[in-house]
Amino acid sequence: MKQSGEDYLESILRIGRERGNVRSIDVARDLGVSKPSVSVAVHNLEEAGYLIMDGHELSLTAAGREIAERVMERHELFYNFLTSLGVDAKVAEEDACNMEHALSIESFEAIKGFLEANLKK
Repeated sequence: MKQSGEDYLESILRIGRERGNVRSIDVARDLGVSKPSVSVAVHNLEEAGYLIMDGHELSLTAAGREIAERVMERHELFYNFLTSLGVDAKVAEEDACNMEHALSIESFEAIKGFLEANLKK
């Protein structure tokens, strides 16, 4: 899946956790994109089986939720790590967004294991 698709799924998950229901306009605001861009992405993600649009409300399928949770876990780990090193929050946010998509599962799990083992000490 492309980075932009993962970003949409992550946004839908985050908004859903914060507000309960998710509309296309909420996603557009969250990602700073136009409503037509969201419409195209929603259509593509729905066709791929990652989300369902019921009226104006968006919800993730099990497959979409799995991807969104994986991306969110990566984002949170990288953001927290970078800010703990003293990186400015805005810079850490941008870097975490890039890093969450770039690493293999193997590399991410190795970094996660290392951080968890060394933060407990």
